[in-house]
Amino acid sequence: MEYLDFEIPIKELEEQLEKCYQIGIDNDVDVKATCNKIEKKLEKTKKDIYKNLSAWQRVQLSRHPNRPYTLDYINAICGNTFMELHGDRNVKDDKAMIGGLGKIGDQSYMFIGQQKGYNTKTRQYRNFGMANPEGYRKALRLMKMAEKFGIPVVTLLDTPGAYPGLEAEERGQGEAIARNILEMTRLKTPIITIVIGEGASGGALGIGVGDRVYMMENTWYTVISPESCSSILWRSWEFKETAADALKLTSKDMKKLKLIDGIIKEPIGGAHANREDAFKVVEETIINAYNELKDLTPKELVTKRMDKYAEMGVYKE
Repeated sequence: MEYLDFEIPIKELEEQLEKCYQIGIDNDVDVKATCNKIEKKLEKTKKDIYKNLSAWQRVQLSRHPNRPYTLDYINAICGNTFMELHGDRNVKDDKAMIGGLGKIGDQSYMFIGQQKGYNTKTRQYRNFGMANPEGYRKALRLMKMAEKFGIPVVTLLDTPGAYPGLEAEERGQGEAIARNILEMTRLKTPIITIVIGEGASGGALGIGVGDRVYMMENTWYTVISPESCSSILWRSWEFKETAADALKLTSKDMKKLKLIDGIIKEPIGGAHANREDAFKVVEETIINAYNELKDLTPKELVTKRMDKYAEMGVYKE
């Protein structure tokens, strides 16, 4: 188990608890009362820490190396029914963007999302979750397939941004993302979007236009990462915490600004602390969202989606 800087008090208490149990086993003594005290203190410490997280601390939690990624959610929710589909039918198959058909109960869904790696080898294989243009074109191909067969689309966002390399720009990165945004606004099938980790810039927005948009509690969604914002404004990464506060990137901020439809509560300690509960609550959110949308006609879906995004923001005429 890896701990972030602000989780050190939790680490110390968990180590004390483990030692307490071990002493009881090694010396055959009753340490139940002492262990109970430590457990109560541990529970209180967790509640105090996680209910008062800063914006930067939530950014750190969203990047936790043990946090579940897109395929973890899909495999847990769909089980053996998930069938991954590959390629954009133009350049190649982008490993940073995955998608395919899966079932929740008797209902089929088209799942699409960015996938990160777990170690150096898989991170390179997945390009650190940063999709190239062919990744967005693959996503659009799958969305159009879902529209053709009347299958709802579920997108899971978790990316530090679209890949900024020269070759990506040469193949039309900006156009690919813009095309996805345009096509998603008028896609004639329900779209459910969930931010499960990092939601950075157009890289996230390229699959982020939905009828229902949710954020998990310890995620972020904004136009630029705190580090990049800090480097532009202050020529240094030292002010990333200040930038995180100013960007209003947390789920609470986004809900307050009416840019998302809801916040998905995470287990205490984050999604990685109790994966099963995290998978369950995401599954329930998808089912509930689809039940709200399934009776709308294609025309009603598109009209409501267009109106939803047109009403965002403050302006004067």
